Amino acid sequence: MFALRRIRKGTTVIEYLGERVSHAEADARYERKDRADNHTFLFTVDARTVIDAGVDGNEARFINHGCDPNCQSTTYKRRIFIETIRTVQPGEELCYDYRIQRDADDPEDVDQVFACRCGAAHCRGSMLEPRKPRRKSRPGNPRGKARGKARGKARGKARGKARS
Repeated sequence: MFALRRIRKGTTVIEYLGERVSHAEADARYERKDRADNHTFLFTVDARTVIDAGVDGNEARFINHGCDPNCQSTTYKRRIFIETIRTVQPGEELCYDYRIQRDADDPEDVDQVFACRCGAAHCRGSMLEPRKPRRKSRPGNPRGKARGKARGKARGKARGKARS
């Protein structure tokens, strides 16, 4: 999807629409799909709900992933919106970082299945969320537990198309 006009930073571009289903229903719909085929229009809203834009979806489902995005997904009252995080110029492709959730039972080739081809200078090569670095144990801290205040962003915002 490409911008037809200049879109200012902070503008809500579109709501991600589609049929709202449970995670179990979303899994059932795509369980016969080849594991090497990552193409769906599923977007996780919360622990109970997934939007399947393949059913009654709108143009938001065509916004691609990008490692250097100009948009982000946000959640407001269990609705998903795509908004700009910088000014977008006419003719520029809209994209956001899908940051697809990694699961413990992912196949070994999951990064190839969800390979990114965005072409950004700092492309991480995958539409999946970055791998969490393993912490090294420090002397006096044998389990590698963090000390002090927890860091990181709040997890209240949708993290992209978190379903495969």
